[in-house]
Amino acid sequence: QVQLAESGGGLVQAGGSLRLSCAASGRTFSLNAMGWFRQAPGKAREFVAAINSSGGGTYYADSVKGRFIISRDNAKNIVYLQMNSLKPEDTAVYYCAARRSPIIIAREEGYDYWGQGTQVTVSS
Repeated sequence: QVQLAESGGGLVQAGGSLRLSCAASGRTFSLNAMGWFRQAPGKAREFVAAINSSGGGTYYADSVKGRFIISRDNAKNIVYLQMNSLKPEDTAVYYCAARRSPIIIAREEGYDYWGQGTQVTVSS
């Protein structure tokens, strides 16, 4: 069992930056691919970014490519999402997710564990 806890959300002006963190419990973190998803009000949850178990491979949604960076620290059991050049359309609840596999996928159905989410609000 893996438990995930996101932090770092908040209110920021357009063009600003935030860094989200996701702390994971359990001894298998270094074997888990990790992902970030988001859900805006009235919309379905969507994929944002993912990183493989070693941290050597990443994948991004087109909407955040070049602005967001996903990374991980396997010694600390933490995955990060650095969000730069934020836009009002990035406003959403951001969720961290873990897979029982080292391989990246973008489909939320492929993730086995989820955090409670952290709110990110970008004002114009």
